[in-house]
Amino acid sequence: MSQTQSKVLIIDDEREILELIKTVLIREGIDRVITASTARDGLAQFHQENPDLVILDIMLPDGEGYDICKQIRDISHVPIIFLSAKGEETDKIVGLAIGGDDYITKPFSPKKVAYRVKAQLRRSSYLQPSQTDTLIKAGPFELHQQQAELTKNGAAIELTPKELMLMTYFLQHPNRVISKETLYQAVWGEDFFGSDNTVMVHIRRLREKIETIPSTPDFLVTVKGLGYKFVVKDA
Repeated sequence: MSQTQSKVLIIDDEREILELIKTVLIREGIDRVITASTARDGLAQFHQENPDLVILDIMLPDGEGYDICKQIRDISHVPIIFLSAKGEETDKIVGLAIGGDDYITKPFSPKKVAYRVKAQLRRSSYLQPSQTDTLIKAGPFELHQQQAELTKNGAAIELTPKELMLMTYFLQHPNRVISKETLYQAVWGEDFFGSDNTVMVHIRRLREKIETIPSTPDFLVTVKGLGYKFVVKDA
């Protein structure tokens, strides 16, 4: 699916913001943009329209964007971009930790939002099933790219799109030290600009799913001052 065939759902209670982002996205070539101004309507539109990406405000008149994100994550891996007036670092970390893929603080540049949307759609498209399956093996892990499925010792592990992209990169580069900057550019497709917490939060979430004891990882280890290394003996 191309970006021009994509559907984007915007959930925000400020009408001016809804119309501004919608206008910019359509101008940038997004085929269909759906809007909602409440949590209830936003979830209804999500179930009805099955969008390819969600832009989600945190503070809504009838609920919090965090709760909507959790409900979406129960059934979908669709990219979610938080859009919020809350600019504290802790707010961004919470948003990423519960399943958000990006976090943009108000006030914002409409062009920046469009750029982030297109970047997320581009990376999400990498996870769509392809004609031929590619199997990547390393240690106890197997990644079937066609099904976007990771297993460890034969047991399936559920990953978000960003976690899956990180895992794919690590499996393709075993036993190598990889910097945060390299990971950010490979997975998010943007210059790093000090996005330490974004990488760290996703690494922590990935460890919680693939490690027996996440606090003392056997596979995804930190190399102090340099980055991360995915350690597998048979690679």
